[in-house]
Amino acid sequence: MHHIAVKAMQNWVSSVIVKYNFCPFARKEVEQNAIHYRVCESQSPEDAVMDMLDECQALTQTPERETSLLIFTQGFADFDAFLDLVDLANALLVAQGYEGIFQLANFHPDYVFADAEEDDPANYTNRAPYPALHVIREASMAEALESYDDPESIPDNNIRLARRKGAAFWQQLLHQCLQEK
Repeated sequence: MHHIAVKAMQNWVSSVIVKYNFCPFARKEVEQNAIHYRVCESQSPEDAVMDMLDECQALTQTPERETSLLIFTQGFADFDAFLDLVDLANALLVAQGYEGIFQLANFHPDYVFADAEEDDPANYTNRAPYPALHVIREASMAEALESYDDPESIPDNNIRLARRKGAAFWQQLLHQCLQEK
């Protein structure tokens, strides 16, 4: 199961995030093999945030590891429950003194932006094969943003692209990420 989940997420990073440039900084990390994929079987928010804190510790001790994707294969299929996990994870990041060092991004198969309709193709910018927390080094993000012209335009560009391609296109791509071994 672990290798299937990791492969699906690697496929997603390559064939969605990098290929369609949703994150202009991801290509470099993929090429340098600097993304760590960690499968977590945690089903409770408490266990899941402990996994996240372990990963923050691992990133602190492993400077060549640029970023980590925590992939939840067992729990958090319900998007609202996942959002509760995200809130708890962000609170713990601050409580444990990691604010300003790491930040979290999050992805989910049923992701819906707060101000969006469920069927809005724009949601696919944050839809992934599995629920996932992405632990990002803040210094690296700041550095990447400095070298990028008009970083504020990234989300709007992504939304425009997602809507232009349509929900069926992204749904098919996500499905393919899960099928490829």
